[in-house]
Amino acid sequence: MALWSGRFEEGQDARTQRFGASLPVDKALFAQDIRGSRAHAAMLAAHGIISEADAAAIDAGLAAIGEDIEAGRFAFDAADEDIHMAVEGELIRRIGDAGARLHTGRSRNDQVATDTRLWAKERAADLMRANLALREALVEAAQAHADVILPGCTHLQHAQPVLLSHHLLAYAWMLSRDFKRLAQARDAADASPLGAAALAGTTYPLDRHMTAGALGFARVIPNSLDAVSDRDFLLDLIYACSVSSMHLSRLAEEIIIWSSAEFGFITLSDAFSTGSSIMPQKKNPDFAELIRGKSGRVVGDLVGLLVTMKSLPLAYNKDLQEDKEGAMDAAGTLEECCWCAAGMVSTMTVNADAMLAQAQKGYLAATDVADYLAKKGLPFRRAHEVVGHLVHLCEQRGCDLADLPLDDLKAECELFEADVAGMLDLPAIVAARTTYGGTGDEAVAVQMGEARADMEADSTLL
Repeated sequence: MALWSGRFEEGQDARTQRFGASLPVDKALFAQDIRGSRAHAAMLAAHGIISEADAAAIDAGLAAIGEDIEAGRFAFDAADEDIHMAVEGELIRRIGDAGARLHTGRSRNDQVATDTRLWAKERAADLMRANLALREALVEAAQAHADVILPGCTHLQHAQPVLLSHHLLAYAWMLSRDFKRLAQARDAADASPLGAAALAGTTYPLDRHMTAGALGFARVIPNSLDAVSDRDFLLDLIYACSVSSMHLSRLAEEIIIWSSAEFGFITLSDAFSTGSSIMPQKKNPDFAELIRGKSGRVVGDLVGLLVTMKSLPLAYNKDLQEDKEGAMDAAGTLEECCWCAAGMVSTMTVNADAMLAQAQKGYLAATDVADYLAKKGLPFRRAHEVVGHLVHLCEQRGCDLADLPLDDLKAECELFEADVAGMLDLPAIVAARTTYGGTGDEAVAVQMGEARADMEADSTLL
């Protein structure tokens, strides 16, 4: 019989009971639920609301139940609506009336909010660790291939040559921002709703600051209505997961493209590839494709909770039961994707010759040649036009800018001299990008140091 059944004459239909139950999802919160209950019981005893003997019995009983669940010895009853009722019902069976006093001054509304906030804090920290591991893999790969040049693209068309290290560090900085979002989500969850009761507080002299301190919360939520109905902290967490999943999807897309026969920039390790059931020669980037595909699920989790929350009046509504499954899915999915991406990046083989060969196509020196003329006094827009004409000439002849004789260059603009050859050398073009944040060797070295310092600073937040 449900712990709330006193007002009812009839029991629920079995199918209705299954429809309303959240136990299949929220039983994952058993550890948080037991932590919250133990803190609540200790506070009740400290303020004389229950006896010290009852509090001791409750604490020992909850500890034993937690051990049994952890060890797989606990048999969940399908009749239990949620983890709170499962634990409390078992506690009453084990210790009698003392267990029935646990819920004094508390509602499942503040109880579930407490459990979920504790979970969100822990999972955000897990994701922050996974984020750092992936950033470390990217920075290590950037360091290992510091002098490799590849074509930088816009519109997926060859644009200017860049260092592979510069390219990989771009993802490290995306993930740095993701880390900050996860940290903010953790901080948003770090507030205690316990003691708000159903929605209006309680007549018992509860010490909400005592339970908040015992559970490691940084602060207490000041409004009881807001305490039981707020799920912004979960939206923050799923949003952080969504943005990070989008970044990982972009990285995965490039890994997929780069590992294709058309590009051949990288070779994925066998550990992060699969074959075909019919084509013996295939080596597929399935795990990168899964990272790309799973980003849609995470974004869907965010949209799902936003839609659930958009029309809810204060305070608690049963709709809020739908808050946890999407958050758990988003966090678990992102964590696995970070692990997989780190594995791919740290084990892939970089084909530097293939990258350089492609960087020598597509007139990647064009901007530098235009800058060469601009530095000699020609207005840049005119220089742009001159080089555009030269590219068109190369296309007609089937050659590159470096293949054009000086006479052909001078025919287009008299400012060209023999020293223009320095503007057509790829390593020199890359090295010349010395501005802060640029792709030049010196600038990337500075950036590498800053990326490592940023990771070190972030690691102190864990």
